[in-house]
Amino acid sequence: MKGPHTLRLALVLLLLRVQLGQSDFAPYFYDNGPSSTNGNMALFSISEDTPVGTQVYTLNGTDPEGDGVRYGLTFEKGSKEYFRVDPKSGRVTLISALDREVSVLLRSAVIILLWFLQVVENGRVFVTDANDEKPEFLNLPFIVNVPEDTKAGSSIFTVQAVDKDLGSGGSVTYFLQTFPNTKFTIDGHSGVLRIKPGEFLDYETSKTHFVTVVAKDGGGKYNGQHQVMSSSATVTINVLDAQDSPPTFVGTPYFGYVYEVSVPGSEIFTVFAKDGDQGNPNPIQYSIVNGSDGSFSMNSSSGCITLTTYPVQLRNELYELKVQVPHTASEFGPENELLDFSTTLVTIRVVDLNNHPPTFYGENGPQNRFELTMYEHPPEGEILRGLKITVNDSDQGANAKFRLRLVGPGRVLRVVPQTVLNEAQVTIIVENSTAIDYERYTFLSFKLLAIEIDTPERFSATADIIIHLLDTNDNTPKFSTDYYIARIPENSPGGSNVVSITATDPDSGLWGEVKYSIYGSGADLFLIHPTSGIVYTQPWATLDAEVKSKYNFYVKAEDTEGKYSLAEVFVTVLDQNDHPPEFNENFLEKTMIIGAPVKVEAVDDDAEEPNNVIEYSIMKADPENVFDINTSTGEIKLKPFIKSMEIVQNITRQKDCKWSVVVQARDRGSPSFTTTAVVKIDITENPLSGPMAAFLMQSRDNPMKALGMVAGVISVMVMITVLISTAIYMRNSKSNRIVPARRIIRRRRKEQQHWNFKAPFGSSEGPDRLVADDVESNVPNRNKNNSGSWPKPPPPSAPVLPPPPVANPRLVVERQKSAVPTVSGSLSSRSYSRTPSQKSIAKGTISSALVSELKKRMEQKIIEANQGYYY
Repeated sequence: MKGPHTLRLALVLLLLRVQLGQSDFAPYFYDNGPSSTNGNMALFSISEDTPVGTQVYTLNGTDPEGDGVRYGLTFEKGSKEYFRVDPKSGRVTLISALDREVSVLLRSAVIILLWFLQVVENGRVFVTDANDEKPEFLNLPFIVNVPEDTKAGSSIFTVQAVDKDLGSGGSVTYFLQTFPNTKFTIDGHSGVLRIKPGEFLDYETSKTHFVTVVAKDGGGKYNGQHQVMSSSATVTINVLDAQDSPPTFVGTPYFGYVYEVSVPGSEIFTVFAKDGDQGNPNPIQYSIVNGSDGSFSMNSSSGCITLTTYPVQLRNELYELKVQVPHTASEFGPENELLDFSTTLVTIRVVDLNNHPPTFYGENGPQNRFELTMYEHPPEGEILRGLKITVNDSDQGANAKFRLRLVGPGRVLRVVPQTVLNEAQVTIIVENSTAIDYERYTFLSFKLLAIEIDTPERFSATADIIIHLLDTNDNTPKFSTDYYIARIPENSPGGSNVVSITATDPDSGLWGEVKYSIYGSGADLFLIHPTSGIVYTQPWATLDAEVKSKYNFYVKAEDTEGKYSLAEVFVTVLDQNDHPPEFNENFLEKTMIIGAPVKVEAVDDDAEEPNNVIEYSIMKADPENVFDINTSTGEIKLKPFIKSMEIVQNITRQKDCKWSVVVQARDRGSPSFTTTAVVKIDITENPLSGPMAAFLMQSRDNPMKALGMVAGVISVMVMITVLISTAIYMRNSKSNRIVPARRIIRRRRKEQQHWNFKAPFGSSEGPDRLVADDVESNVPNRNKNNSGSWPKPPPPSAPVLPPPPVANPRLVVERQKSAVPTVSGSLSSRSYSRTPSQKSIAKGTISSALVSELKKRMEQKIIEANQGYYY
């Protein structure tokens, strides 16, 4: 078994040796030149803006024997690794960002491996530039000091900036950010900053200027796009002052005053001036050019003007001094001529000294307290003549002008005049009479002020004005409320207190005393104490809530002069339980029909609940446990199990079935009263049946209920009858209409003709047509006689009319009334058909009374028609 294994191991070792013996040649890289992206990375270049993670190169080599190779990549110890290689494919990837300005050349070792053999070659990677750097200014910050007299176009500063990029990206040009009214310009290539031609610097106008300079490179590629980068810096330009501005006066115009107490050497006024060149000011010298008239002098260093004589020796009241302020020797020219100077006027007025404040005077000299006693509520506009006040200021002119002011309760009094010059009589006038009220204030206090107006001292004086008030009867008594509500139990004894009335009068003394009295129809049972205001009942009065529970009357509060006010009093008499319930009789007899209750009723004369609320109960019954009673209504009924007379007869042995019940009526008052009554009940059965019987049985104890029901039924029947009659009348009115005839009948004078009416009983055309034909047949006969007077025709005789039909007598009578002959109109009516029975009835006679009535009416109609024709 060991032989074959040993043989196999030997064969493997032999083959391995033979294989190793054939690998005598090492692997190598291809050198494809510096522009190639595969090979041994000799002289390979890469842009610094290449993104991290980009595959930048591929290592490419081979083995002479054709075996597979592996690749590696190393850097110098301690240096940063920028690339990583895939061992199998040889792909090289960028793993760190590149910066040409930090490292231009990257050195690395590339390795190619074949089993235990490796070949190492040095690779050099050149980092090419991209435009990724901004220009950087040197020597920041930029601060320049420039004299204000520097000429236009002069160079004042050079700005320098560098860009680390190469080529156009490293070239720098300059320009200024544009601002309105800038005074500077810069050379784009050299960075020289100059004052713009035609511009000047002025320290007094602007002491500092700020200029923003922008440095821009020439642009270049970055990440595949063209990019221009720039940066900016601020140049601070401080303007230095030069002696080019004259002095200026501060606080003009200047005014000074000479007072009556001034002495020689007194300071009148101090002038102050400062050099116009504040950066490097020169000392100031003061001098008076003219206008002093020898009365004033001036300190050349301090500018103080002093008086050199006494005020009484001054010849003018007003002086105007011309003051000049040149600089020292630096303000003089080569021939000592004055270059820069300023002048101003100082006005000095000789005035009276304000040394007298205003003063108040009374009748006896200076006085600061004035008092007055007066009645309250004087008329508005009245002058308080008891106050004699004079105010005076001994100064002259504006020093003697002051204002008067009255301080105190607002808008009560006012002072006249309000502005005074030297002296005035003070007048106090009433402005608000209502506010001068004794009940509010027994005295009023005011401060009278006099304050100077146009003086710097504002001297003032004060005086106290005290006004003592006397009371008048100017108030009416006033109740604490407009109405009083009182309650008193009934049956209270006479003289019981009901309510206390309170009224007050704020007036003093007798005017403030109030007397009370009582008025009104409801005051008969009440009295009021004249001073305390307590309302109480008459000694003989008895209050009964059942008789009258509400009283109201008026109380009057009056002062000693008759001023009064009224208030209304409402008194409610509280009901007491003083009446027991009472039955009409103590012994009652009732008939009870089985199934219907009987009612007992008691009355309690108390006025209010619960005193008059009654509860009913059965105290005793013979037999017992037969009856129930409604505690509220007093209805007594049999127990539900008693439904027939057989059950009743089984309960009692009496044949008449008369049982006795003792009923108690109790009120709910406190204490409660009771009363009893014996009710004799006769039990019987209902002889009737049906709803009407039940209704009558329920209403036998209440006959008014049954009467109301009967009255309601009768009212409904009457209404139905009226509606039917109205409908019939409206229908008949529409069927009997009078139609006017349009033809006019002319009549001639003739002898008097009598109207002949034919009896219509034998005609079938009806009475209306017969009457009309008879009228027309008589008209032609009137034309035969035209001479003589036209006598008024006598009334015609009444025709005999048929009786009304039996079916509708009212309709026939109405038709007979409408059948009246006229001259200017004819009657037309609808045909009226009668049954044979009606015609036979029409041939009868009518009563004489009906004929007489119809005759009178027809005669009246004919007379009225003839009068209308002839007149």
